[in-house]
Amino acid sequence: MFRSEIQRLAIRAWSIVLLVLVGATTAAGQTNSFTAASNDGQPLVRTNRAQLTLAGAERAVVASRKQAEVMGVQVNIAVVDDGGHLLAFARMDGARPGSVYTSITKATSAATKRGATGPLPSADAVDAHLSLAVENAAAVSGGKFTTLKGGLPIMYNDQVIGAIGVGGATGEQDAEVAATGVAELSKAFASTPQSD
Repeated sequence: MFRSEIQRLAIRAWSIVLLVLVGATTAAGQTNSFTAASNDGQPLVRTNRAQLTLAGAERAVVASRKQAEVMGVQVNIAVVDDGGHLLAFARMDGARPGSVYTSITKATSAATKRGATGPLPSADAVDAHLSLAVENAAAVSGGKFTTLKGGLPIMYNDQVIGAIGVGGATGEQDAEVAATGVAELSKAFASTPQSD
């Protein structure tokens, strides 16, 4: 009985291996419907896309940190690119450790949402579609979505090139600190020639 069970499992295992090999061979023989000839003359590369640099991200962090010091708050400051990927981060002395994740999430939310983070309409104005959209956004982003204040997009030539997120103080204070970083970059963009 024991031996026949082993034989049955071995046959089942080999059957699976053969199915995988046959499937891989069949897939390798198929042609890709997305060939170079199927682009119908559309451009394959966008050359007019601005990108936030590390120097720009660090400049926003420094300006935000200085504002937080003036306000007397200790915060975490995160700057991400337009896809929500971290470029620069600073945790001020005394800032709450739990706000590290919050600041990064605020920045990611602002970048991917292409707008400021902030509260949803009051509970009196319940909107089932909005509620579902927020739940879906949180799920799709792997939890990197929030409606807490303190996340702002960074714009250049009417294009979102990144975002800044601040966490550790009140929502209003976080938003003010983040706005200082965005304002510093906007001022720098206007006064400094940008490279291609």
